[in-house]
Amino acid sequence: MNNPKDVNNIDMNSDMNNPDMNGQYTIETAARQIQTVQEEIAKAFIGQKSLVAHTLITLIAGGHLLLEGVPGLGKTLLVRALARALGGDSKRVQFTPDLMPSDITGNIMLEASSGNFITRTGPVFTNLFIADEINRAPAKTQAALFEAMQEFQVSLDGVSHSLPRPFMVLATQNPFEHEGTYPLPDAQKDRFLMKALIAYPEADEEKEMIGKVLSGETGAELAVNAVSPVLSPGAFMAIQRLACGLRVDPSVIDYAVRLTGATRNIPALRAGAGPRGSLALIRCARARALMDGRDFVLPDDVQALAVPVLAHRLTPSAESELEGLSEVRIVESITARTQAPQV
Repeated sequence: MNNPKDVNNIDMNSDMNNPDMNGQYTIETAARQIQTVQEEIAKAFIGQKSLVAHTLITLIAGGHLLLEGVPGLGKTLLVRALARALGGDSKRVQFTPDLMPSDITGNIMLEASSGNFITRTGPVFTNLFIADEINRAPAKTQAALFEAMQEFQVSLDGVSHSLPRPFMVLATQNPFEHEGTYPLPDAQKDRFLMKALIAYPEADEEKEMIGKVLSGETGAELAVNAVSPVLSPGAFMAIQRLACGLRVDPSVIDYAVRLTGATRNIPALRAGAGPRGSLALIRCARARALMDGRDFVLPDDVQALAVPVLAHRLTPSAESELEGLSEVRIVESITARTQAPQV
């Protein structure tokens, strides 16, 4: 069985492709490396550039992504391609009504041969963890991810075990099939840095997918052989640290706070976004600025990410649901009428 100290066996110091003798990234070189990661992902995952960008923004910001879309749109392929490009690992768990918390985190068990208790670590001990159809598991099982998502560790029998870094949970849910599902609690939705919608591919992209299947390059086996590792997990963590140091003007912070605060005074909502929403806006805006090669955040960064960062944090009233007023439309309306600063 795995020793819990062995699961985090990633070499954090093997910073592949470091640009200077000190192993430090500049803004420009970090942006180029992220662009290279996107190009590698595109070799296996066709199209959906906005989704790929949001996934990378979430990972650079050290957060987790809630992904909503119908089955068969390549969510698992995206994560596997991303993990391969980063030189990391990914694991997928299909959430079902009978899934137990220990099926995710692991447990302590008695080894018959030695008579000793040993730690069996669960699939959450990975870099990119796919919680497929997370809303099909009961709340107790969903809650098993709380500690991992918030503290990047798992407690087994009173002992805390650190998760590999970088670490991200990518949870999926089907927007149409609600029979046998358990809605995500507001507290758990708030722990996802962003929520992204995965759409159907464009016709040209779908033709390209079929062409790859016919040529044997990809298919049901979700082949990611064409994707090359261009970073190491340790190198990506260096990029994460770089994003944390980007300059944010006080007026941009004020803008993020005003956008978030505006959600708390909407009659159509039972509850707006909490302070974690404004903090998430700034975290994601810094990641977006880094990907754009800037060492400062623009109001445009905050504005562009307002919907995926804030919409899932809102709790609509029964009246708004009956009227078909969605959280996305509410955030779009708030963004349109909130004055952005001139920086």
